[in-house]
Amino acid sequence: MRIRLLTVGKPRDPRLVTLTEEYLSRLPGWQWQWDWIKDEAHGDDAVERTLRDEKERLTSRIKPDDYLVLLDVEGQAVTSPQLAERLAKWLQAGRRVTFLVGGSYGVHSDLQRRADWRWSLSQLTFPHALVPLLVSEQIYRAWTIMKGHPYHKA
Repeated sequence: MRIRLLTVGKPRDPRLVTLTEEYLSRLPGWQWQWDWIKDEAHGDDAVERTLRDEKERLTSRIKPDDYLVLLDVEGQAVTSPQLAERLAKWLQAGRRVTFLVGGSYGVHSDLQRRADWRWSLSQLTFPHALVPLLVSEQIYRAWTIMKGHPYHKA
């Protein structure tokens, strides 16, 4: 399975980068990559311009046949076993799965429409820098559920 984490901005704390990469590296036989575009917010008075600029840079990195999972506060919340079921289906389909984490203003409406699935991690608000770590841990957890590994205890 090919998985990509695509984010606007990279965590400044190297510990978060290390932990995110650690979870992704635990996926034997899965090809994964973590790509990011620079977060270049133009300020609160230029939200639309920021979203358009980010959309252009993100769209150039998303292939037409990618299965695009958008992390979205208004997306669907699922349990870890439900995420594992979805990952298993995506694995069978053979498409690259791209998990997209937008910037501080979210993502442009064109990317929201392009998304194959919109996923909400929680109704809670998290610091932007933590989201790649949370996503990578949930991908790893889903893999352990699929493999019957004892990591997931719920």
